[in-house]
Parts: sequence; C-alpha cells; structure tokens
Amino acid sequence: MLENLSQRLARVVKTIKGEARLTEANTQEMLREIRIALLEADVALPVVRDFVARIRERALGQEVLQSLTPGQALVGIVHRELAELMGGKAAELSFATQPPAIILMAGLQGAGKTTTVGKLAKWLRENLKKKVLTVSCDVYRPAAIEQLRTVTEQAGADFFPSTARQKPADIARDAVQWAKTHYHDVLLVDTAGRLAIDQQMMDEIAQLHAQLKPIETLFVVDAMQGQDAVNTARAFDEALPLTGIVLTKLDGDSRGGAALSVKAITGKPIKFVGVGEKLTGLESFHPERMANRILGMGDIVSLVEEAQKAVDHKAAKDLADKLKAGNRFDLNDFLQQLGQMKKMGGLSSLMDKLPAQFQAAAGQADMSKAEKDLRRMQGIIHSMTAAERAKPELIKASRKRRIATGAGVQVQDVNRLLSQFEQMQSMLKKMQKGGLAKMLRGMKGMMPGVR
Repeated sequence: MLENLSQRLARVVKTIKGEARLTEANTQEMLREIRIALLEADVALPVVRDFVARIRERALGQEVLQSLTPGQALVGIVHRELAELMGGKAAELSFATQPPAIILMAGLQGAGKTTTVGKLAKWLRENLKKKVLTVSCDVYRPAAIEQLRTVTEQAGADFFPSTARQKPADIARDAVQWAKTHYHDVLLVDTAGRLAIDQQMMDEIAQLHAQLKPIETLFVVDAMQGQDAVNTARAFDEALPLTGIVLTKLDGDSRGGAALSVKAITGKPIKFVGVGEKLTGLESFHPERMANRILGMGDIVSLVEEAQKAVDHKAAKDLADKLKAGNRFDLNDFLQQLGQMKKMGGLSSLMDKLPAQFQAAAGQADMSKAEKDLRRMQGIIHSMTAAERAKPELIKASRKRRIATGAGVQVQDVNRLLSQFEQMQSMLKKMQKGGLAKMLRGMKGMMPGVR
C-alpha cells in the first residue's frame, strides 16, 4: 500500500533537502512532482489542487525564506500538510455514554465489514480491557451471522445469536437488552451490506441508527476501491451521521488515494486501518505516522507498539537471564525469536514501518520469498531432535541429510539456517559485550531473504 506514492515523494524530499536556496524554478518542479505523485495514487483532483496550493503558499512564506536550510524546512511543510490532509491528529473512539456503548458498523458487501467487527472486538478487549458483545443484523446473508459468530469466538468476545427469520430492529432491541443485563461495556452491531448502494439498505440502516442511537457509527470501506471508496463514503455520510471511517485492505494493491482523500471529502476522521485477514490486523490510524511512512521516514513508534504487544515478555526475560548467566543461545531460542517475528506481522510488516534508508540497506529483497524462507526455517528446526536444538554442533553431514528429508528441503537450506543461527549467536555475544555498533553490523544478512 502507498509504495509508488512513497517512492515518488521520497525522491522529491531527497531532492529538496539538498537545495541551498529555493527558487521559482525548483519550487515549481517540486510542486509538479508532488501533484503527479498524488494523481497517480488516485487522490481526488479537488484534494490535490487544495493540497498543492497550500504547500505553494507556505513555501513562499517567511518560514522557508528565512530558514538556514530552506529545503529541509519545505520537507517539514509537506509532512505537516500530509498529516493535516489525513486528519491532523488521531481520532479516538468515544465511550461517553451509559454502558453499553453501541458501535454501529456500516459498509458495502465485500469491504471486510464482518471481519472488521471481529478485529475491533479483539482490539477493544486487549487494548482497552472492554467486555464486548457482537450481534449481526444481516438477515439477508445467513453466512454473515455464522461468520460473525466464528470471528467473535476467535476474538474472545461474546456473541448474541440471531437468525435470518428475524427483523433487524427486533435483533437490535434484544441485543441491547442482553448487553445491559449482562454488563457489557460495548455492543458492536454488524449491519447488512449490498453489492451497491440502494435505497432499501439506506432506509434500513437509518432506522437502525434511529433506534439504537449509537455513540459511534463507523463506515467500513475497501481502500482498494480508490475513488469509488471515497464516493461510497460520501453517500453513506449523507444518509447517516457517521463518526469515523475504517479503511480495510491497506496491505493490498491500493494506491493510497482513499487514505489521502476520504477525510478531506467526507470531513470524517479515519479511526482504524485494517491489514490482512488475521484478527490482529487492526491499527489505530495516526495521520502523522502515516505521513512519516509516505515520506519514507518510517513509523518506528507503531513498530515499537507492535513489538510491545506481540513479544512474550516472560520468554524475553527468561532468554535475557539465560544469556546473563553465561548460557548459550541455542536453536530453541532461535525458533522462539522466529515465532515472535511472525507475531509482529512478519518481515513485510516490519520492513514497511522502517525508514526508507533502512529499507534500502536491506536491499530489494523479495518479502514474499523472505516470508517463505522464515517458514522454511521453522520447519527445519522442528525436524531436529531436542538434543540437536540444544547442541547445534552435533549436526554433521548425516544428521543434516535426515533433517532436510524430514523438512522436505535441500541440505543447502539446512546449512543456510545454521549459518544464520551462528550470525545471531555472534550478534548476541557482541550485545553482551556492549558493542552496539558491532551488533548492528552483525545483523546484516541475518534476516531470511535479506542480504
């Protein structure tokens, strides 16, 4: 997501950072590149015009002209305007109501609405410690009710059953009563979607809204729709008092136009973004962090937050104590570290949040291949005996052949894994000695698929 836009704007940023002084010519060239980048990303034309006009106005102002480094000052302006375009500050959910706080989910069929309800239930439970109940008012697609039941169970939340024979209004009324009597903090209401906007759907969801009086009405929209996503959001906003937007499938082949346009067109903030099918794939939307990523500055804050959530702190402490006591880092520990990397979304998710220069330093690695390499490494270690994992030096030629056969790989793959394990062992030794610079150099080539 946003890859082409990020690459184009990163080139613009690199160019203008090096400018000792700004002239009419280089300012116009920079603005032209920004305009082309945004249009190619499928950003709405009125949004592009306003955005470029604001940058031009500020670029010719005193802030830039009096700066000792006008190029860098201009980068700051582009960053601030990008963040402002997407909402300025993160918009949080409101719970300022008598429990249960009702959150109504709207959107077209296929946008990932039901999966998003499950993701949001998990996010509310784990991040805000809320007791969550979900209910489906989609009586037109029986599979939607079963799908919501499944994702709710996976999220660890409570599910209120409904059937296709019931009326949406009756389901909603009973669910609210159940949530009150069972002391739920939040009720998530999944509504019916259609393949396209129609009056029947709009009338039904408007009636549900009037009945439920939700504290939040979130519109779920597929980012891969581009300009259609923005137009659909505007149509729903005219029928419902939306309080926020959830952009799904940001990890897909989207050009980013929806993320940059939807706030400007609808006036409603993006509150969450969805990535992948896993229930962990929901993130609070932070305009400043997204602006960082678009300009190739990375999103280290989100990376750290993901690490804090995904890392098994007890296992990390046990490993630290083990190393501190002078014990060796073995293949069991290495397997555990690979598992932690997968919990954080895999290599592609990690790389996406790193600044551009670090991504470049990792080379033009094929991240899908790297993910396969990571799974292959786990398979190879699982094919080893307990003794081999604890003492890798036992693994000689005959053992390598047996391990390779068991994992369905070549002996060269086993050799490669052992080599990467030795690199990590070496890196940890340098960490123990306090050599951070040495450690960073030792990380080169450690990631599977990255050289």
